[in-house]
Amino acid sequence: MALWAVSGHPVAAEPRAQIRGDIDAELRRELERAVGDVDGAPSTRFEARRRARTAMESAEALLRSEGYYQPTLQDDVEGEEKPVAVVTVTPGHRFELGETKVNWIAPVPDSVTETVAIADISLKPGDPGRAADILAAEGRVVAGLTREGYADAKAEPRRVVVDHAAFTVQPTFNIASGALVRLDGVQVRTRGPTNPEWVAGLAPWKAGDRYDPENVAELERRILDTGVYDGVGVALAPLDQVTPEGLRPVMVTLSDRPRSLLEAGATYSTAEGAGVDVFQTRYNRLGRAATLKYGLRFASIDSRLGGEASLPHWGRPGRTLKLSSYLVRERTDAYDRSAVALAADLTQRIGKTSFFTYGLGLDAGRYTENRFDPITQAPITFDRDLALLTARSAAYMDRSNDPLNPTRGFRLYLSAQPTAVTGEDTILFLRTEGQATGYLPLQDGARTVLAGRARLGSIIGGQELTVPSDRLFYSGGGGSVRGYSYQSINPRLPNNKPRGGLSLFETSIEVRHDIGEKFQAVAFVDSGAVGFLATPNFNNMRYGAGVGVRYKLPFGPVRADIAVPLDRREGDANFQLYISIGQAF
Repeated sequence: MALWAVSGHPVAAEPRAQIRGDIDAELRRELERAVGDVDGAPSTRFEARRRARTAMESAEALLRSEGYYQPTLQDDVEGEEKPVAVVTVTPGHRFELGETKVNWIAPVPDSVTETVAIADISLKPGDPGRAADILAAEGRVVAGLTREGYADAKAEPRRVVVDHAAFTVQPTFNIASGALVRLDGVQVRTRGPTNPEWVAGLAPWKAGDRYDPENVAELERRILDTGVYDGVGVALAPLDQVTPEGLRPVMVTLSDRPRSLLEAGATYSTAEGAGVDVFQTRYNRLGRAATLKYGLRFASIDSRLGGEASLPHWGRPGRTLKLSSYLVRERTDAYDRSAVALAADLTQRIGKTSFFTYGLGLDAGRYTENRFDPITQAPITFDRDLALLTARSAAYMDRSNDPLNPTRGFRLYLSAQPTAVTGEDTILFLRTEGQATGYLPLQDGARTVLAGRARLGSIIGGQELTVPSDRLFYSGGGGSVRGYSYQSINPRLPNNKPRGGLSLFETSIEVRHDIGEKFQAVAFVDSGAVGFLATPNFNNMRYGAGVGVRYKLPFGPVRADIAVPLDRREGDANFQLYISIGQAF
């Protein structure tokens, strides 16, 4: 019982000492933070005195760092039975910065770089003489030199003169820039099969170029993008490895991940049924970080057998060639499809998080399609043998701050797929689609985030009866309108089967609020509509709403959402439950 009493009634924290004196509000808050808190009040005057002296030392250090070099501080204890530690503060005159000087330690950088580095100081005479500002300025000088090619630049001990008569702080930085670094090629250290010449071709510089830390970091990003290495190290070679021409190599150290990985998984959904996946992945084939993945997926809706090869930095850095070949069987309420699907795509990365893709896809197989006959006004089912040649293009821009749990920024996605169909029907059409998502923090620290999504799709040049069913638009499910099952947003045939459309419109609004460090509560409203013309139809909008919870893990949140359809029709479930990794969008 005594243990319960102690754990159930923790001692409240209180300031180590009370701050007294005529001080402006912001400086008082800074002093209170510097003094800190302790558990419980002092039990004796001796303990209170000790706390007051410790608090006074912390307060004096804070004042000096803020430019108050002549403060008056007094520690004291008030009260007998309930002693209180007190520190009385008179800050005095705040010292101001004088002219900041830079003393170059030979060799001196070139005049242009010297001008750039001094401009980076950004300290103005008359500004408060804060220690943190002085240290930050010194760091900016060194960083500026590094950006300009002086990779070995460093700060030697600085000299700061505090003039108590003039109330000024005069900093002098002693900077050793070192010699200008011009880069050589790349030296690769690895026990794996990686071809050193391939790695050297990824370097965004040529021999003789000035050192640029961003270029060295870009080389590291390009290697990491391949996904086949457990560890990547990129750094300048030591000074003793400078070539007779004065060039300095860059060392790349690679640690390969296991060459082969067997993956197996299972999924189950009340709306989409069960699925089993077994795939084998082989890494770093051909010595250029290629990946080969093959296997099968057996599922109620989408089953496939085949594989794909990914060759990063194909022909130029940042461009990936992806080849895929699958036997596909789809069994949905709207259609059945058995086909061979071949594709070749080139993806070019732009910057760190954006890319565009272009390529060709060839699909050939049999379609069993459930459609609406406008003449008889009745549902019809027919089989077609079709071959589809598709020019695939897409662009993606990510300006959010996190791939799995964004709290600010936006993302944009656009795709256009001109398609030629031959076989039992001949048709040309263009399928376009775009999606935008945005994230807006509503509180400091992004504890509450407003997230929104809008998706728009259109098929131009085709008719509902002639466009292959798998290219029509469908909506409903965890990735579109929650509360409805797969394809169930669509208008329905008289036999209650979903009817594909030529246009699509979807929106989602979510409010995400953190609860503690690990959990997040979510409320959302989704909506969507599928139309029979190339322009969206907003007259048949369907709405779903729900709540969810997120459990935050180091790699991203695990989410669970429960949603109900607000426009429930015959065949719709009362609710849908979704469990996945990452935010819904």
